[in-house]
Amino acid sequence: MRPALPEKRNCSTLAQSHRRKTMKVNDRVTVKTDGGPRRPGVVLAVEEFSEGTMYLVSLEDYPLGIWFFNEAGHQDGIFVEKAE
Repeated sequence: MRPALPEKRNCSTLAQSHRRKTMKVNDRVTVKTDGGPRRPGVVLAVEEFSEGTMYLVSLEDYPLGIWFFNEAGHQDGIFVEKAE
C-alpha cells in the first residue's frame, strides 16, 4: 500500500500573481508614477533580484528608459504591470 501523498498546497495569491505577470523585453506595460494616471510604455530590459524585479521601461517622454522596481511580496510595491 502506498503512503498518502501530502496535501497539495497553493502558493500565496500574491506570489501566483507575481509569476503570472512577469514581463519580458518588448512587452507593452503601464507604470505607476507619482500623482498621475498610469503611463504606457515598453520593457527594454529586465533584471531579477531576490527582493523583486527591475524593469527598464521606455516611456513617451523618456524613450531611452527609466528603471522601475517591482517589490516581491508587497502589492503596494508593484509599479509595472502588463498592459491588457
